[in-house]
This record gives sequence, structure tokens and C-alpha cells, in this order.
Amino acid sequence: MSHAWKFFRAGGFDQPRIDTAADLLAIGELDQKLWVALSCPVSGSEFDARTLALIDADSDGHIRAPELITAVRWADARLSDKAALAGKALTLAAIRSDDEEGAAIAAAAKEILAETSGETISVDAASAAQARFAEKAAAAWEVAGAAAQPLGADSAAAYEALQAVAAKIDDWFARCKLAAFDDRATAMLNASDDDLKALAVGVIDSAAAANLPIAKVGAGKTALAALPLNEGVNPAWAGAVASFVSAVVTPLLGACDTLSEADWQQIKAKFAPYADWLAAKPDAAAIGDGVLALEKLARYCRDLLTLANNFVAFKDFYTRQGHGIFQIGTLYLDGRACELVVAVNDPGKHAALASLSRLCLVYCDCVRGSEKRSIAAAFTAGDSDQLMVGRNGVFYDRQGNDWDATITKIVDHPISLRQAFWSPYKKLARLVAEQLQKVAASKAAAVEGKLATTATGIGAKVEAPPAKPAPAAPFDVGKFAGIFAAIGLAVGALGTAVASMVTGLLGLAWWQLPLALLGILLLISGPAVAMAWFKLHARNLGPLLDANGWAVNARARINIPFGTSLTQLATLPSGAERSLTDPYAEKQAPWKGIVIGLFILAGLLLAGIAFVVK
Repeated sequence: MSHAWKFFRAGGFDQPRIDTAADLLAIGELDQKLWVALSCPVSGSEFDARTLALIDADSDGHIRAPELITAVRWADARLSDKAALAGKALTLAAIRSDDEEGAAIAAAAKEILAETSGETISVDAASAAQARFAEKAAAAWEVAGAAAQPLGADSAAAYEALQAVAAKIDDWFARCKLAAFDDRATAMLNASDDDLKALAVGVIDSAAAANLPIAKVGAGKTALAALPLNEGVNPAWAGAVASFVSAVVTPLLGACDTLSEADWQQIKAKFAPYADWLAAKPDAAAIGDGVLALEKLARYCRDLLTLANNFVAFKDFYTRQGHGIFQIGTLYLDGRACELVVAVNDPGKHAALASLSRLCLVYCDCVRGSEKRSIAAAFTAGDSDQLMVGRNGVFYDRQGNDWDATITKIVDHPISLRQAFWSPYKKLARLVAEQLQKVAASKAAAVEGKLATTATGIGAKVEAPPAKPAPAAPFDVGKFAGIFAAIGLAVGALGTAVASMVTGLLGLAWWQLPLALLGILLLISGPAVAMAWFKLHARNLGPLLDANGWAVNARARINIPFGTSLTQLATLPSGAERSLTDPYAEKQAPWKGIVIGLFILAGLLLAGIAFVVK
């Protein structure tokens, strides 16, 4: 390999540095196993769509490694000064003009520089020149068409009517010549008995006769007679023939009931220049004698280096000096700004693969006026407590437009170790709260039921005479003995557990008590934190982009520090003043302080007892 490559490490793997034109020109030599991506979609990227369309040679909607290499090599062949590929403005001196294509590009560049009185050819100037050349060619074509129209303004409609019957009339005259040559062919050149029988079955549809001759073919010399234009025309073609007569025959030949072959050839000859003029209509995408190639070269000089740093390497994404072309904007939601946002066509299909990225993904439907789009945003800082389907936020695209965003789907994965540490306690708090709510609801329902029963019983007593009270059930000594025994066992077990815990704590040195409490915390939160640690270190950008049609060729990791930088949390600006007095703050109940004080006192007491015992 002739080029001396430099690599930088980001995302857990080595990426090639593409900083200069020499680096860009050498990507064809670089082993594609070292490329970060091998394919990217044309749509859904924040990159110049026109440039991507020019690189996409087969127009299949994807740019692959060979197409990018081909684009670089074409630009290399068209430039005498390779430094222009480093993002510099294209100059006339940088264009290689020693071959036919280069000469055409240079000529187009000279014309643009003469019009703009500048020294460099910008992409906008080249694109505008392409449009001007297209307009000039179209105008010249329109002028040439004025002389080619046999019927003036009516020529377009007349030519359309002519084209509708031209093939059928040519076919009829050819059949007539064959019938004149051999009488035996006459029957076969007209409708056969089987064809007519097929048409006669059921309701007759005149359109079914479209494949038959436009008129009956005669025999012998009479076969060379003129084509009837009124009577004797195939019903399936009667309308088209009538239009042809009124739009073409009558204006050119006058009123007539038949059309000879000589007249038919004369009509075609009159419309031949018009047909040639239509065929010569210029293609706007191929006009300019080098202007299109000049636009292509100007775009390549401006964009190829940037594209390579988002394809061969993900420099813009990992260095945080800019945005990757797959990052389409920023989502503001739940006090956070998420910068890793990608376009999505089908959220359900996308999530099936993107979930393997181990990123916490929030799918949103975005609306701006009558426009709609779907996005997926990665939340990589904070927690997911308040992320729920239906919440609203605002999405800003890369052009600065704001969109109303609504959460439609959430792919839940750990966001941070802090969230994982507190998750068991939050789950326990939610579980206790739910159980308390259920108990309270059941008690309230029981009280309401008793009140209703009591009210019903009082009404019944008022209406009916008092009934004899039922005899009381005899006292079951065995039953109550069993209940008390069970209660005793439960209290004994609880007491034993408490005694064991107190004994264990008393057996520790005073300085070991904080360590014991820390061990309890780790015992509770440790598994959740360990699981979150493994998932956070397995976060991978590849599945997220692969779900959008990319072919990511590397394990593009998103570790904890880098991931945290992709989601900005709400912070007060530097130098801001903050008042801690909240006039509407809820008053703190005194029992909370008492409980906390008792816990602290108990801890100190246990520590003192342990110290004395020791």
C-alpha cells in the first residue's frame, strides 16, 4: 500500500483519518474491512441530496463503497490540482482540460467566471449555469418547433390523433397489397369465422373487435381501393378514425370519405418534421456541453471529503466536532436534549433490529403543519421514570424547523448506573404504594358494603316484625387454640429474626457498622447495577443504523462517557441567581424528622453498645 495511513481510536475501534486530499484519493486502496460503513441510504440523511444522487450511479437509493471510490477516482481524473478535493473552492486552473471531457468542463467554467466576474466556481454558480443552459436549450427547441408544426397551434392534437390510428392504417394498406397479390389470402386477412363466432357469444362489445382490421379488405384489384373513413369502419376504431378525419384529414386534404395510400403517405410526410422535433426534445439532465460535469465536479470537491468522514470513518460523530449525516436533529423532551436522533419509516420494523443496540430508544411521530415524519431518539443520560407513551416534546431538525413530537413507542434499556442503583428501591416503593392503594380500596369497598347492608337491614326491620335471634354458636376451644398457636409461631419467628440481626450488629466493631450497611445496599442494588453495567458497555451504534438501511462494518460502541455527551440534561446557566424559597412548597410533616432522628439515635446506640461490649 503506497499511502501512509493514520488512524484514531474512537468507539472502541480504530478509524482511518481522512484529513487531506491524499487521504481521500487513497480510500480505494484501504482494505474495506477497515471501513466503518459499506453502504448508506440516499434518503434519511442530512447531506446534499443532489450530490448523493450523482454518486448513486445505479439509482437504487443506496451508496456503496465501489460507488464512492468511483466518484473519487472520477474527480481525480478531472483535476490537475488535487488540493481542490480538500474542500477548497474549484478554480479554472485546477481543472484538467487535456481531453474532450475536460475541455468541455473548462469551457463551461470559463463562461461561468465571465458571467460572475469571480475566480472560483461555486456549487451554486455551477447549478445555476446548468439550469440556464437547460432553459436556453429548451427555448431553442421551442423556436425550432414553430417551423415544424404543419397545423400551427393545432399540430399537437392532430399528431396525437394521427398516432392513435397510424399503426392500424399502415396495417390495412399492407393487407390490401397482400390480397391484391393473391386472392386466396383475402379470407385470412379479414375476420375468420371463428373470430366472428367468438364475438357473437353473449353481449357484443365493440371493443373486442379492436384486433380485427380497421376496415374490410377487398379481393383482387379492388383490394387496392382507398380506406373508407365513414361507412365500413371497424366499430372499435370508429371514434379514433373520426377524430383523425376532423383533426388531420379535413385540415390537410379537405372533406373526403376515403383515404388513398398516396394521401396517407402525404399526411405522414407532412408530420415527419414534427415527429423529429418531438424526438429532439432536450433532456434537462444532460444539457450543457460540460456544465453538468462541471456541477458534478464542484459538488465532489465540496462534499466528498465530508462524506468520506461519515462513511469510511465516523469522524464527525465521534469527535463531536459536528454531526454525523445520520443525525437529523435534536429532540427536547423531559428536561433533556437528545442529539442522537435518526429518521424512521416503520417504527415497528425499525425497533425489532434497533433494540439490539442496547440504547434506550424513544419513537416519536412528528407533525409540522401538514407534514409528518417519524423519528427515533436515544436517551443516554438521566432516567426513564417519566418517559411514557403519549408524552409530548419538540423536535428541531437540522434546518432549525420545529416539529410537534409525541412518543408512540419506547424500547427500554438502562440509561445510567445511577438509575440502575436506585431502581430496586423505586420498584419497592411503587409496589408498596400499589399494595397500600389496593388495601385502602378494598377497605373502602368493605365499609361502603357494610353501610349499604346496615341501611338495608334497618329498612327491613322497620317494615317487618323483629325475628327471633339465632342461637349463638358454641365456643370452639380447639379452633382458637390453633389461631393463638399460629400467632405465637409468627411472633416467635419475627422475634428470632430481629434478635439475630441485633446480635449480628452487636457482634461488629463500631467502625464495621457503616460497612455492614453499605454491604446491605450493595446486596440490594448490586445485581441491578451489574446488569446495567454490562448493557451500557454493550451499546452499539450499528443496529440503530442498520435498521435504517446502513451497512455498518464495525462495532461502533457508545460507551458511558460518550453516551452521556449525546443527551444534555437541564442545567442552570453559569452566573444565574437562584432563590431556594418556594412559597408553594409543601410543609414537611414533623414525624419524618422524628423517624430519621430515631434511626440515627438507634444506630449510635447500637454502635455504643457494641463498643462497650468489646
